[in-house]
Amino acid sequence: MGRAEGVLRVALLHGLVVAGLALWIGLGAASAQSGDSRAQDQSPKTTAADAAKDGQRKTDEFVEAAKTINGSAGNPECVWLGRRVVSLMWRDDLDTAFRHLDLYDRFGCPGGHVQATFRCLVRFGGSIDPKVAETLNGRVHACWINPNAQPQGVTVPVLPAPVPATPAPAAK
Repeated sequence: MGRAEGVLRVALLHGLVVAGLALWIGLGAASAQSGDSRAQDQSPKTTAADAAKDGQRKTDEFVEAAKTINGSAGNPECVWLGRRVVSLMWRDDLDTAFRHLDLYDRFGCPGGHVQATFRCLVRFGGSIDPKVAETLNGRVHACWINPNAQPQGVTVPVLPAPVPATPAPAAK
């Protein structure tokens, strides 16, 4: 019986070692997939105060637009959709921009204001940093409020009126 107990102990010990090794490998693979926990701890966290501050900023922008712009272009739904359309057009996402533009039109918002805002945005194109979203958002908002804004130090040349063409005499 002594020999049978020894074999049983070895088999049991062997089973525990194999199970422990499998568990250890599984935990290692799981932690490798989740990434570096230190990098996750260092990521910025948005707090309720930050969310409230952002919400207040957006509300202030809508109020500013309503006070500054006469007509339906100052309505909150027109401001929100119109600024999205202009931003999407700037980022060359024309399919999505046109879908938003359909909604913009459905709300009875003036299409000319989107056109004027995009024209303003193009004039300021050199001052927009594509890597910083807030420069685009801020510029779109400023152009939405005042589509006739001009970059400082840039003059827009005034082209002379086109001369009407005179018809050539008919050949006889």
